[in-house]
Order: sequence, then structure tokens, then C-alpha cells
Amino acid sequence: NNINVSTVLRTAIKKFTDEVGKLWASLADYYIRRGLFEKARDIYEEGLESVMTVRDFSLIFDAYAAFEEHVLSSKMENDEDDHEIELRLARLEHLMERRPILLSSVMLRQNPHNVHEWLKRISLLSSSKEIVSTYSLAIQTVDAKVSIGSIAQVWTDFAKFYEVHGDLDNARVIFEKATKSPNFKSVDELATIWCEYAEFELRHKNFKQALELMKRVLVNHKEEARKKVNNASTKGEYDSLLVQEKVHKSIKLWMLYCDLEESVSPENARVVYEKILDLRIATPQIILNYAAMLQESKFFEDSFHVYERGVNLFNFPHSIDIWRAYLTQFVDRFQGTKVERARDLFEQCCEQAPPKYCKEFFLGFAKLEEQFGLSKRAMDIYDQALKKIKSPADKIEVLDIYVKRAMEFFGVGKVRSIYEKIIDDDDDDDETKKNSLDDHSTKIVCVKYAELEASFGEIDRARALYTHASQFSNPAQDGTFWGQWNDFEVKNGNEDTFRDMLRVKRSVAASFSQMHFNMSVVEVPADALEPQSGGEGNKEGEEEDLMKQLEREELENRNAAPIAGFVKSHVVGGDRDDVPKNPEEIDLGFDDEEDDDKEVLKTSVPSGVYGSLLSADGGGKKREREDEE
Repeated sequence: NNINVSTVLRTAIKKFTDEVGKLWASLADYYIRRGLFEKARDIYEEGLESVMTVRDFSLIFDAYAAFEEHVLSSKMENDEDDHEIELRLARLEHLMERRPILLSSVMLRQNPHNVHEWLKRISLLSSSKEIVSTYSLAIQTVDAKVSIGSIAQVWTDFAKFYEVHGDLDNARVIFEKATKSPNFKSVDELATIWCEYAEFELRHKNFKQALELMKRVLVNHKEEARKKVNNASTKGEYDSLLVQEKVHKSIKLWMLYCDLEESVSPENARVVYEKILDLRIATPQIILNYAAMLQESKFFEDSFHVYERGVNLFNFPHSIDIWRAYLTQFVDRFQGTKVERARDLFEQCCEQAPPKYCKEFFLGFAKLEEQFGLSKRAMDIYDQALKKIKSPADKIEVLDIYVKRAMEFFGVGKVRSIYEKIIDDDDDDDETKKNSLDDHSTKIVCVKYAELEASFGEIDRARALYTHASQFSNPAQDGTFWGQWNDFEVKNGNEDTFRDMLRVKRSVAASFSQMHFNMSVVEVPADALEPQSGGEGNKEGEEEDLMKQLEREELENRNAAPIAGFVKSHVVGGDRDDVPKNPEEIDLGFDDEEDDDKEVLKTSVPSGVYGSLLSADGGGKKREREDEE
């Protein structure tokens, strides 16, 4: 009886913050056991209004609801007065209806600067008075610098609340207060308020008021504020300025102002666009909009001047849309009447464009020359494109178009020079001359060239191209290329060429396997790193053994059974007995003569043949002995 339970539990609530829900429920249960039901309700209400976590809220609310249900069931079992039962039932229903609001209060106690939670809380309310007071409380509570969400959304929803209920004057009052409030995170939030204010006037057909609002914030801006913005040399100085002093450079407001002026007077819209360009806050989309407006008003040359200013303001890739629209519209307008000017524009664009974006402009330049200029210049443009473009896929696409146009204008000789140049340049060791084609792309180019040569009957040239491309194709991975070469040899070759193709295939496979072996990470023993005598000799011996093995395999393949579908041109070892003889062969007698040459008979020369050449001192006898020997 001497223990103050309430004081003990309240002290524990302040000390043990992780068990707040259980402690509040225990304190309420203490009063329930003592029969003080109203005091228990007050404890539950106090706990719901003070907890900071959803977990504690759920513990207290569930205990509170269970308590009310238990009291109601007790009243119904004891046949209490109907009025008392209805009162208990209404109290339980009211508790359940209040749960979302109570939970929202918990969330706002966790973070009072959560704009989304404030708006969610307002959506739960039904009374206009409560809604207005909640909007006001949210605006006063939320700090825009640390808020989650935009405070501008609270202001605009507050004004729309009055607008929906037909109170336009109060809506304007809300907008005016919002435009003067310094509690904004960025200039964009204040610009959103001004845009919503102008659209509010437009929804109610007040076009002049909307224009006046835009002029008020953009044109009639205080000169002192403009000087402050212009004099801010560092980011810190600029950030320290009020948002009201920086809002006159908001591109969102200027675009809305342009749309309003353009709907009323194009001439006034031109003034607004020029002002944007002078402030250097234009975007590529504003340049396109300005030029489109001028073209609709038939000011084509002025629109081209706007494009010129746009490409000077922006670099690639931001200016790519401006260049695309400028060149397309210029060519469509003047066709072939101003070819030199169009050439200058395309040359300027292709020079500025990086390799990643220059393909479409080179193709457009070449198309201009094909339609209104010289075919030779078009060929030079394609050649420049191949040199500048780095992507192998884009380069092959341009090469296909280049070859097609060259065939139409100049014939097969020009096409051959194109293919040979790109293949030779790619094989060059000088990096500045390489066409940046990878092995796969080089192989594709060689195959295309080979197919072209085959179509003209140049079988040997096509075979040489296949041989050149084979060094980039691993037989174990690229079966397509070797299948194409196989079909080519079956259609156009003979047994020898087919065997040569197989020999090349084995050689390439061996080189790729050797490359794979060299690229593998192998742990070398320590003793292997010591220099050994005869190392060079061993290496040469291994290379010699490898060459002998290839020659031996070649001889075995040549002596193997003939391949179906080929006509033999020569057979090694044709003098063997097991080789069938041709019954129609003509005997020219060369073999008999060769046999006679092999057996040479030796006979002595008579001494009379020498005559006086024989000397008296027995020279003749010496010659006779030599002859006998």
C-alpha cells in the first residue's frame, strides 16, 4: 500500500524507451484491476498521444480495444440498460474510427517535416475547419530545408481546397502568401507556386491576370535582386540569396511565359525568346520551339539564325537535335539552290560531331551530294566517314552504303579499291592509319569482298580473300565462316584447293590453340627459370619437328583416297603399280630413252684414232693403259 505504482511506472516509461507500450498497458491494467475504468481510459489515451513508434502504438491500441470490448460484453451479459450498452458500443466504434488519425499522429511525431504524411493526414479529415487548421499547422511546422517532399505541394493543395469550394479570393490570398514565403528548399519550388498561380487564373479564363503574373515575377523584377544574382561569384554566395531574388531566372517560368505570349502575340513571344537567350538560360528545347514558331510565321531565315545561335551555345551531344532539325529543314527548303551553304553547314557539323554521333550527319551529307552535287564528292564523304567513325558496326553499315553507291556511279573498279583500302589500312601497324575494325568485322568485310569477286568469276581473288580472313576465325567457334569457304570450294574449286583449305584450317586451329595455351596462367617451377644451355637449339628443334609433322600429314592426305566431286590435277607417286593406268594414254617413248640412258656401255678407243698425237717416248702405251683401265 505504500508503493506509488503510477510514479514507478511513469518513471520506467521515461527510462526504458524500448518498452514504452508494455509499461503504458501495465499502468492502465493497474487502474482496471482497481475498478477505475475512466482513469484507465485516460491512461490509454495519454499513451496513444505520447508514443513514438508504431509498435508501441499497436500494443496500447490493442489493449485499449480489448478493454472496451470486455466492458461491452460484460454490460450485455448483465442485461444493463440499453442506453448504457449503446453508449459503450458507440465508444468502441469511435475508437476504431480514430485509429488512422492516431497512427498519423505517431508518424508525425517521428518526423514533423514529412510533407507526404501531412497530406495523408489531411485526406483522412472530413471537417473543413479541421482541414484548414491542419494545412495551417503543416505550413507552420514543416521546415523546407530538411523536409521529405515539397512544401510547395502543401501550398498549392491549400489553395485548390478553396478553389474547389468556390472561394477564389481566399485561394488568391493563399497563393500570394506562398509567393512571399522564404520557406522553400529551392527556386524550383517557388517557381512551381507561380506556375500554379498562373494556371489557376487560366482555369478561370483570366488570361490577362495570368500574363500580368508572369510579367510581375520575370520582367518587373527588382533591379537590386538582379544585381545580387549577377554579383554572386561563388556557389555559397548564390545559395545564400533568397529564392525570391533568384526566381526570375527560372526556366520553368520563362517557358510558361513564352507559351502565354505565343498564344496571344507571336511578336511579343519573339521578345521573350530573345530575353531568354540574352540571360543564357536557354535549353535545346527552347531553341527548337523558337525556330518552330518562326517557321510557322514564315520567318525561315530568322529561324535558321536561331539554329545558328543554338549550335554555338551547345556542344554535342546536347546540340544533336538542333543540328538534325537545322540541316533537315535547310535542305528541304533550298534543295539544290544553295548547295555551297549546305556543304559548309554539313562540314561544320561533321567536324564538331564526335565519332559516336557523326554517322547520320555524314550519310546526310553524302545524300546531299548525290542528289544535288557531285558523285566524286559523295565518295570522298563516305571515305571521311569511314576514317572518323570508331564503332565497327556503324563502320560496316556505312561501308555497305558506300559500296552500293560506288557500284552505281563508278563500277567494280572503284568498289575493289574501297575494299582493298579498308582491309590494307586495318592490317597496317601504324595506329593512325588503322580503321578500328576488330577481327570479326575485318572477317565480314573480307567475306563480302570475296562474294563480290566470286560473282564476277574471279575465283582466285575470292580464294585469296577467304585465306586472308581465315586468320581471324577460330574453327572451334566460328563454323559459319568455314562453312562458307567450304561451300565456295565445293562450287568453284578442285581437290587441291579443297585440301589447301583444310590445311589452312588445321594451321589456324593450331595457332588459336597455341594462343589459348600462352594466355593461360601456368605456375612455372623455380628450376625452370634457371638458364639452360642449348635453349635456342631446343626451340629450333621443336619448330623443325612441327614442320616435319605438318609435311608428313600433307603427304598422307595427298596419298589418301580421292574426294568425291573433284577432278585430280596431279597425283604424287603416280608411278606406283597399284595406281590404275589410263587405257587412252598415248605412249611417246620417253620412258625407253630414259632407260637407255641409264645403261652406258664402255669400249676401248683404237690407237689409230690418236695418230701423231702419240709421242715416241711411249705416250701411246700410256694412253692405251689408261684406256684399258
